[in-house]
Amino acid sequence: MGLSKTQRRERIQKRIRKISNGTAERPRLSVYRSNKEIYAQVIDDTKGVTLVAASSRDKELTKSKGTKMEIASQVGKAVAEKAKKAGIDKVAFDRGGNLYHGRVKSLAEGAREGGLKF
Repeated sequence: MGLSKTQRRERIQKRIRKISNGTAERPRLSVYRSNKEIYAQVIDDTKGVTLVAASSRDKELTKSKGTKMEIASQVGKAVAEKAKKAGIDKVAFDRGGNLYHGRVKSLAEGAREGGLKF
């Protein structure tokens, strides 16, 4: 019997996090995608601290209308803006076991438009 979808995603998460650990110089931009919402946070794994976070549930983003793809792009821009204020310009992208497609890709492109490099 093959792996379930969640087991496959967990296995991919472990593989990604082995490679891309967040440091103080280059923290990890972690993405979590649920069916309705999308969340992004910039994490320093050496200290175990979340430096910056943004989600589609933030007050300024819940007012905006649009498709899930457009909202994901806005979340990417919001996390990039907050990271810039915190003095972060380079991050390691962690797609959280999801395929780099759809909303995850839209968030990443929004973060790049906001000025993050990865």
